[in-house]
Amino acid sequence: MQEISFRKDVLPLKDQLFRLALRITFDRAEAEDIVQETLIRVWNKRDEWPQFGSIEAYCTTVARNLAIDRSEKKDAQTVELTSDMEQDTPDASSPYDRLVNKERLTLVHRLMNELPDKQRQIMQLRDIEGKSYKEIAVLLSLTEEQVKVNLFRARQKVKQRFLNIEGYGL
Repeated sequence: MQEISFRKDVLPLKDQLFRLALRITFDRAEAEDIVQETLIRVWNKRDEWPQFGSIEAYCTTVARNLAIDRSEKKDAQTVELTSDMEQDTPDASSPYDRLVNKERLTLVHRLMNELPDKQRQIMQLRDIEGKSYKEIAVLLSLTEEQVKVNLFRARQKVKQRFLNIEGYGL
């Protein structure tokens, strides 16, 4: 059997693995992370390479499984704001007030979805799921300061856009 070389046999697969991960996750940064993690896992299994029928098939399988796992994890972390989550406030008793509140909630939901991924995830985890700064930092592999800065920026963007739309209809 032929000797498998990481540089000659595995490394040239990185573009193919990237395209596969990108098709599954629809996120360039996530796809790059998946390729890196795949290459690390394949390297760590270098003692078992001779047992594999095809190193390309093994790499593709690892990348596909990582991409699917990360996509499912990301979907589980993102909770959609729905009208079912809205709690009627006692002062919003008229149908008009309920409609206005529902439209505002829809607007905030849309504005949050326009945020960059990192800011959206941090805002989701902190403001909707109630996670602490430390928990968010661990989940997203950031420092607590990065979490605080990104959360502040996300809130400011949503607030400013909301006020512009509410006040001026922009």
